[in-house]
Amino acid sequence: MMTPSHLLTIDCGNTNTVFAIWNGTEFVASWRCATQHQRTSDEYYTWLRTLMDLHNINVTITDVIISSTVPRVVFNLRVLCDRYFDTRPLVVGKAGCHLPVEPRVDAGTTVGPDRLVNTAAGFDRHGGDLIVVDFGTATTFDVVASDGAYVGGVIAPGVNLSLEALHMAAAALPHVDITQPQRVVGTNTVACMQSGVFWGYVGLIKEITARIRAERNRPMKVISTGGLAPLFSQAEALFDAFEDDLTMHGLTVIHAFNKE
Repeated sequence: MMTPSHLLTIDCGNTNTVFAIWNGTEFVASWRCATQHQRTSDEYYTWLRTLMDLHNINVTITDVIISSTVPRVVFNLRVLCDRYFDTRPLVVGKAGCHLPVEPRVDAGTTVGPDRLVNTAAGFDRHGGDLIVVDFGTATTFDVVASDGAYVGGVIAPGVNLSLEALHMAAAALPHVDITQPQRVVGTNTVACMQSGVFWGYVGLIKEITARIRAERNRPMKVISTGGLAPLFSQAEALFDAFEDDLTMHGLTVIHAFNKE
């Protein structure tokens, strides 16, 4: 009996790479590994095949779509697709991968694939006039027009990157994890650092989204994604919705558009 065909979606970020298997209706599995440009196609397949067997996932992967903010990993991911899945992957931002709506930015500007994918996903789920806030290695704000086009945004240092920079640049400051502090005024070094970063980012989110709304001169929903988004949602009503699988959903949207 033939196994059903499935789509493999790959989201390669600066820190982690996520592989997820889509059956046309839902994701049946999702796994994460550290992003390393030295990893070969054989290593990718061995890792992926082992996890599929471990979870009794017996499917045939016939299509692959990739979003990568790390250009050096794309070659080995292409080899993975060709050698083990006998398919040519769609790579967001590259020739041959079409977007539902082309971005409207300055001529010659290259938009990050992750931002294009988040735009497609946000528009598919929430319609236009959106601000998508993605908490990754960088904290990005993607502005989605009423017709679904990416029309620009904001890039700020990521939360963990800011904490790491404090630790690296100041010998007396320890490495700390981000959490919501009990009080704004810290009474020890760790609490002071956590308060500065946490409430600093709350202020950053509120101010940037308010200024985007004012500049666009229209109501706009704010959608959050990324691992730290729920933490900041606890503090104040910063977002209209949280989407934990926004990027992976966007890959399925772009793949379906290209198939059509």
